[in-house]
Amino acid sequence: MSTATPPRTARGSVPLAAVSPPGGNRLRPVRVRPEGWSWRLPTAWPLIAVFLLYPLWWVLGVSSFVFVIFAVPMVAQMRKRGPIRVPPGFGIWMILLLWVFLSVLTLDLTAPNTLPPGGSGKYIGWGIRLANYVAMTVTMLYVYNLRERELSQRRMVRLFGFMGVIVVLGGWIGSLFPNLKFVAPLRFVLPQSIAGHPYVTSLMEIKFAQVQQVIEGEASSPRPSAPFTYTNSWGQNTAILLVWLIVGWVVLGRPLRRTAGVAIALAAIFPIVYSLNRGLWIGIGIAAAYVALRLALRGRMVVLGGLALAVGLIGVLIVATPLGRTFDERLQNGHSDDIRTTLSQGAVRAANQSPILGYGGNRALIGSNRSIAIGKSEDCKQCGNRELGSNGQVWALLVGQGWIGAICYNAFFIYCIWRYRRDHSAIGIAGTLVLILMLFFQFTYGAMEATLAYALITVALLARNDRIRRSLAPAPPQGTIAGLRARLETTGDR
Repeated sequence: MSTATPPRTARGSVPLAAVSPPGGNRLRPVRVRPEGWSWRLPTAWPLIAVFLLYPLWWVLGVSSFVFVIFAVPMVAQMRKRGPIRVPPGFGIWMILLLWVFLSVLTLDLTAPNTLPPGGSGKYIGWGIRLANYVAMTVTMLYVYNLRERELSQRRMVRLFGFMGVIVVLGGWIGSLFPNLKFVAPLRFVLPQSIAGHPYVTSLMEIKFAQVQQVIEGEASSPRPSAPFTYTNSWGQNTAILLVWLIVGWVVLGRPLRRTAGVAIALAAIFPIVYSLNRGLWIGIGIAAAYVALRLALRGRMVVLGGLALAVGLIGVLIVATPLGRTFDERLQNGHSDDIRTTLSQGAVRAANQSPILGYGGNRALIGSNRSIAIGKSEDCKQCGNRELGSNGQVWALLVGQGWIGAICYNAFFIYCIWRYRRDHSAIGIAGTLVLILMLFFQFTYGAMEATLAYALITVALLARNDRIRRSLAPAPPQGTIAGLRARLETTGDR
């Protein structure tokens, strides 16, 4: 006797028999033809536009403000949706936002060993920082409040992966064609009174690399930066985005996407080494060690062995090629260490003088680590008015918002790492790793371009993942302490 095989249904669809009326009379599907052509944007279009069109925003010279621009439609959407939920720990982050706002009161103060602030530029700088903090906070809330069918976790991770592809491509172009640059088209339509401002001029000059003398005794070295303004921004964003690229394309991807993800990750080795970015190298080491620890604690020895093999092969690849010589020479030339030490010590002194609100923004140091002279010269190319707060996010917070701001920033990310430490999914491990990298990078890199937005979106992903995980877990008896605790935890993000 033969049995007929039931027809397969597409993933996510429902068989027609399941919606047939009783009595065996099946409803015949009716195809409705629209009277006119119509097209509707997806609900999450502001976020999708930020990621998929980021190369365009960079070419136009507006990438530094793209999150501010698209925060407007995000807010408009959230207002229509009703009550806005906030992720756990949001109160800590709100204190930081309040401190950034209140620090306008100290903009006219002079920090120790710095030049007195003058002109309206300090207010413009403060306004730009505040707008970025607010816009990135809006982005976090927007992602957290989107439903899974509107923007799935996997879709968000793949958007991160797309940006990972862009930074690797930008790294290759910046390494091979370091002198490639052009003026943003927007420069030619702006009024001269705006386009001529030094800050706007710097935004309108699009470069693929920064050419700097990093290794003593050698000519200037090209260091990739595209699609960001600075090489350091490229470095920390590369580390963060590669984490999500591996999760979205390799771990959660299908065979073709998985193969492409592995190829892109291997292709990233060349610009990573060529960037001479020691912070990025250390960050990758931290990432490998953290993933290995999480896998070992879960008993995933086979996957751990594969990770160890991959790291070993990458090491051999670097040593066996000319990249090994570049890697070794950079480790032996820490020309920026003295500068960073001087600026870090100055930031701590400034925070000690104004520990509550700071000074509202960076301050120009009198002289430098080489000389008290002001301005560069042939004998002292490293002299000049370097900025306190320019050598890392934590130092910028100490100068700008004092100890309170720096503590709130760190407390928020540490709280999130601790809260989601038991999320052993791929998104859970990758998300906590990204936040750990943020805490490490704060000592060497600023985070006010796209980096902070990526970190806050990661917080939203972790909180959504936790919410989904709790909703799927069996509910404990309501009369027990565990049941009461579960109810408090599930309603704590309201």
